[in-house]
Amino acid sequence: MSHIDNFIMMGMGGFFILLSIICFLWARSEERGINNALSRRRDLREFLTRWPPSIEPGALRLGGWIMIAIGIVLIILGGVFLAIE
Repeated sequence: MSHIDNFIMMGMGGFFILLSIICFLWARSEERGINNALSRRRDLREFLTRWPPSIEPGALRLGGWIMIAIGIVLIILGGVFLAIE
Protein backbone atom coordinates (compact mmCIF):
# COMPACT_ATOMS: atom_id res chain seq x y z
CA MET A 1 0.00 0.00 0.00
CA SER A 2 1.19 3.48 -0.73
CA HIS A 3 1.26 6.28 1.81
CA ILE A 4 -1.74 7.86 0.11
CA ASP A 5 -3.79 4.71 0.70
CA ASN A 6 -2.87 4.79 4.39
CA PHE A 7 -3.88 8.43 4.70
CA ILE A 8 -7.15 7.69 2.88
CA MET A 9 -7.86 4.89 5.39
CA MET A 10 -7.12 7.20 8.30
CA GLY A 11 -9.28 9.91 6.73
CA MET A 12 -12.16 7.45 6.44
CA GLY A 13 -11.71 6.66 10.14
CA GLY A 14 -11.94 10.36 10.96
CA PHE A 15 -15.02 10.63 8.76
CA PHE A 16 -16.72 7.80 10.66
CA ILE A 17 -15.93 9.49 13.97
CA LEU A 18 -17.38 12.75 12.62
CA LEU A 19 -20.53 10.89 11.53
CA SER A 20 -20.85 9.36 14.98
CA ILE A 21 -20.75 12.81 16.59
CA ILE A 22 -23.48 13.93 14.20
CA CYS A 23 -25.56 10.86 15.15
CA PHE A 24 -25.18 11.61 18.87
CA LEU A 25 -26.30 15.22 18.35
CA TRP A 26 -29.20 14.11 16.15
CA ALA A 27 -30.31 11.58 18.79
CA ARG A 28 -30.22 14.27 21.47
CA SER A 29 -32.37 16.62 19.38
CA GLU A 30 -34.84 13.83 18.54
CA GLU A 31 -35.15 12.88 22.20
CA ARG A 32 -35.69 16.49 23.24
CA GLY A 33 -38.31 16.91 20.54
CA ILE A 34 -40.16 13.80 21.68
CA ASN A 35 -39.99 14.82 25.33
CA ASN A 36 -41.15 18.37 24.57
CA ALA A 37 -44.06 17.09 22.49
CA LEU A 38 -45.08 14.64 25.20
CA SER A 39 -44.79 17.18 28.00
CA ARG A 40 -47.36 19.41 26.27
CA ARG A 41 -49.95 16.66 26.21
CA ARG A 42 -52.54 16.21 28.92
CA ASP A 43 -51.94 12.47 29.10
CA LEU A 44 -48.42 12.18 30.41
CA ARG A 45 -48.42 8.40 30.71
CA GLU A 46 -45.98 8.02 27.80
CA PHE A 47 -43.73 10.74 29.16
CA LEU A 48 -43.58 9.42 32.72
CA THR A 49 -43.51 5.67 32.10
CA ARG A 50 -41.56 5.76 28.82
CA TRP A 51 -44.10 3.36 27.34
CA PRO A 52 -44.29 2.77 24.41
CA PRO A 53 -40.53 3.16 24.05
CA SER A 54 -39.15 5.42 21.36
CA ILE A 55 -36.55 3.49 19.41
CA GLU A 56 -35.04 6.15 17.15
CA PRO A 57 -32.81 8.07 19.63
CA GLY A 58 -31.41 4.81 21.02
CA ALA A 59 -30.76 3.46 17.54
CA LEU A 60 -28.92 6.63 16.57
CA ARG A 61 -26.73 6.37 19.67
CA LEU A 62 -25.97 2.71 18.95
CA GLY A 63 -25.06 3.58 15.38
CA GLY A 64 -22.82 6.33 16.71
CA TRP A 65 -20.95 3.90 18.96
CA ILE A 66 -20.52 1.47 16.06
CA MET A 67 -19.16 4.25 13.86
CA ILE A 68 -16.72 5.31 16.58
CA ALA A 69 -15.42 1.74 16.78
CA ILE A 70 -15.03 1.51 13.00
CA GLY A 71 -13.34 4.91 12.88
CA ILE A 72 -10.84 4.04 15.60
CA VAL A 73 -10.02 0.71 13.94
CA LEU A 74 -9.46 2.42 10.57
CA ILE A 75 -7.22 5.09 12.10
CA ILE A 76 -5.16 2.46 13.94
CA LEU A 77 -4.85 0.27 10.84
CA GLY A 78 -3.82 3.25 8.74
CA GLY A 79 -1.18 4.18 11.32
CA VAL A 80 0.12 0.61 11.53
CA PHE A 81 0.38 0.28 7.76
CA LEU A 82 2.05 3.68 7.60
CA ALA A 83 4.60 2.61 10.24
CA ILE A 84 5.31 -0.70 8.47
CA GLU A 85 6.27 0.94 5.18
